[in-house]
Amino acid sequence: MTDKFYITTTLPYVNAAPHVGFALEIVQADAIARYQRFLGKEVVFNFGTDEHGQKIYQKALEQHKDPKIYCDEYAAKFDDLKRALNLSYTNFVRTTDEYHIKAAQEFWKKCLVGGDIYKKQYKIKYCVGCELEKTDSELVEGKCPLHPNQELEIIEEENYFFRFSKYQQALLDYYEGHPDFVVPGSRFNEIKTFVKSGLEDFSVSRLKSKMPWGIDVPGDPDQVMYVWFDALINYISTLGWPEDGERFRGFWPGLQVAGKDNLRQQTAIWQAMLMSAGLPNSRQIFIHGFLTVNGQKISKSLGNAINPIELVKKYGADAVRYYLLAKVHPWEDSDFTAAKFEEALNADLANGLGNLVARIAKLAQNSEGNFAESKTESDKEVAEEIGKFRFDYAMEKIWQKIKKLDQKVEEYKLWTLNGKELIEKLDEFVPEVRQIAFDLQPFLPETAEKITRQFEGPKIKASAPLFPRIK
Repeated sequence: MTDKFYITTTLPYVNAAPHVGFALEIVQADAIARYQRFLGKEVVFNFGTDEHGQKIYQKALEQHKDPKIYCDEYAAKFDDLKRALNLSYTNFVRTTDEYHIKAAQEFWKKCLVGGDIYKKQYKIKYCVGCELEKTDSELVEGKCPLHPNQELEIIEEENYFFRFSKYQQALLDYYEGHPDFVVPGSRFNEIKTFVKSGLEDFSVSRLKSKMPWGIDVPGDPDQVMYVWFDALINYISTLGWPEDGERFRGFWPGLQVAGKDNLRQQTAIWQAMLMSAGLPNSRQIFIHGFLTVNGQKISKSLGNAINPIELVKKYGADAVRYYLLAKVHPWEDSDFTAAKFEEALNADLANGLGNLVARIAKLAQNSEGNFAESKTESDKEVAEEIGKFRFDYAMEKIWQKIKKLDQKVEEYKLWTLNGKELIEKLDEFVPEVRQIAFDLQPFLPETAEKITRQFEGPKIKASAPLFPRIK
């Protein structure tokens, strides 16, 4: 088994502040990264910002700012998520970083040498919101279904194209040989159907005179790279490709985490690009669902975007992490409401975990007993669910332990015991609390650390509640 592990999220566009929907993706990835470290792996966990393209250029112009200055401001807002959500990512790549620009240009050259980039005149309907071309079959009443409030742009110019059509059979063969390549299976079936229906070559450049905010096409000063072609390369530029071949080969291929709106780009377009450049395909891609707010898609126009940093300020990082991992389905759409959120925090964290830890710590302190170190190791059932990306099931396994331990406290009426009898029972209970703390580390790292410190012994002392009740 390799001792290196690479995981990456997608890169959010810097055209708006972070919202709770993206926090879902990065918290899921963080739980995986932390778990892999517990297995003794050297982990590279990549995150960052996608900063080129028409959408960013238009936003910068609206605010009368230089695009790079605009991107600098928003990139800092996304990097703030690290401290707010207690994230463990090791790399923060920006597509305006010089090393990424060089990598994108080198990747372009490899595809060009392979005969997969060519120039032609074309006319398309283009959704700026998606930064994607749209066929008539993809539109609903002439609008992009993901951005119905935005008018489609008609682009007619001479650009470079990527021979996506060339890789139809190669992609299908790769899918066939890697049955777990895309999780969940429903998304894998979706992309297989898309590829089987036939692939069309797509534009990979824009005229600089019309849209100058992009990476220069090598050898053609009149064109800049199309944002998706440039941005996808971050997954390997962050590993030092092409200059640091040893590091790249050590960590690539890796695991990618993406939303369902990124399915085509990650599992087909990016994979064809890698084939063209003669590089290994991604190891696996996990596709999560959308997070809605009060039953509605998160949208700036609706004003329902919830800033995760503000949530953390009010409730704490582990409270937010708990809800996103335990109460949100990993790959189906889930709804977020303040009422559901606070109900879960009170029931599961304040009354459940917090109350149990406080009761046992208080009893241990009153017993004046000494509690020797006890063995903790990864719970196989929890590990199995993490491996399936069922974070909700993994958390459920841990909470089953919490409930069982709570029931034992009631069954033995622990508060009525004292002296040797109490210490004997606590010798059974304290290791179980330590195990719960161990199991919680990938999910609620701050809480796990607090419990571990409190229960490391030999003396155990009561302390303030882990999670105060929300009134």
